Amino acid sequence: MKILDGFHSRIALAMAGKNPWGSSSDDDGGDRSDPPKGEGNGSGDKPASDKPKGPRNPWLPQGGGDGSDRGGRRSASIEDIFKNRGPEGPRRRPGGPGGPGGPNFRMPERPGGKSWVPVIILVVLIIWALVTSAHLIGPQEKAVVKTLGNYTRTLDSGLQFTAPFPIETVDIEDVEGVRSVRIPGGDSQAKLILTGDQNLVDLSYIVRWNIKDLEGFKFRVVDPIETVNEAAEAAMRAAVAETELDETFSGQGRAAIELDVRERMQATLDSDGAGIRVLGVEIEKADPPAQVVDAFRDVQVAEQNADAARNQARGYAQQVLAQAEGEAQAFDKVYEEYRLAPEVTRRRLYYETMERVLSQTDKTIVETDNVTPYLPLPEVNRRRSTGTSSQSSQTVVAPQGSQ
Repeated sequence: MKILDGFHSRIALAMAGKNPWGSSSDDDGGDRSDPPKGEGNGSGDKPASDKPKGPRNPWLPQGGGDGSDRGGRRSASIEDIFKNRGPEGPRRRPGGPGGPGGPNFRMPERPGGKSWVPVIILVVLIIWALVTSAHLIGPQEKAVVKTLGNYTRTLDSGLQFTAPFPIETVDIEDVEGVRSVRIPGGDSQAKLILTGDQNLVDLSYIVRWNIKDLEGFKFRVVDPIETVNEAAEAAMRAAVAETELDETFSGQGRAAIELDVRERMQATLDSDGAGIRVLGVEIEKADPPAQVVDAFRDVQVAEQNADAARNQARGYAQQVLAQAEGEAQAFDKVYEEYRLAPEVTRRRLYYETMERVLSQTDKTIVETDNVTPYLPLPEVNRRRSTGTSSQSSQTVVAPQGSQ
């Protein structure tokens, strides 16, 4: 408790501006660590010497520690410490560096004592106005100008000038560049469309477009790609619904569908004022659904075989018909000759027929008056060599008087 009482007394002395540690005995060369004599003896007698006894204050410089001005120095009190301190740091003496408020930065002044700040602000504003007022627009580009957020005009290609930002804002767009949209977006997705003969077909196609009216494109279309997607899908479904399945697989049918879709899309976009020009539609794939592709291929093979059989039958029919027509024309010519000379024509036809028949068989000629047997040697030789049955001989009786 005595230790605490001594500590409290020292704090009270420090708050009063006195040295709670006493003075050091530098003059007499005594031990600075000696405890103060007479302290706590209860006699109440003052020490013989006027020098305060006690340990030296370690925070004071070498010299007197009793608060007196020994060696040109004195001890610092709590009031002195907080008086010379503040939020801005140690206070400077008047006339010192930095002025009475501390080391403050000061900009150089113009001749006449005026500040450079207004000049710097004016130069920055001029540069800002020049940079935000001049616009270089490319040869394939156009720009829309908005004054305080409202559309005012459209700028063509070249160097154009407007009011500085934020009074007028400029939005530049490429109006001649070709843009494309693939439907459906992913390769793994399927777009099933119902045909006119109640079949499903998987279609994927590309739509190419550009900007026709920049004002309508910027202020009437929220999402251009989504708008083109919706218009293309509606037009494609309407066109395929009027076409049969076989036509969608043929080249001619695809070309007709592409032209129809393009016209339908353009009419829809123009009615909405979208400012979009449809350049073309290209069908990349037209296949049956993946679930029935095997059965569909079997049907296609059967149809191809049926077409081949039909074509072969048509060819044979045309050949037979051409042959019959030729024979009929030959008969008509013979009949015309027969009408001019019936006997001669009859005999000539007989000779020609017999020549054509007898030239392919073995013959035995028998005269009517004297019978002269004829040995068919070619037939005997043929039977001997091959062992096959002999062909029947024909007996021809020549009429009398024939040559």
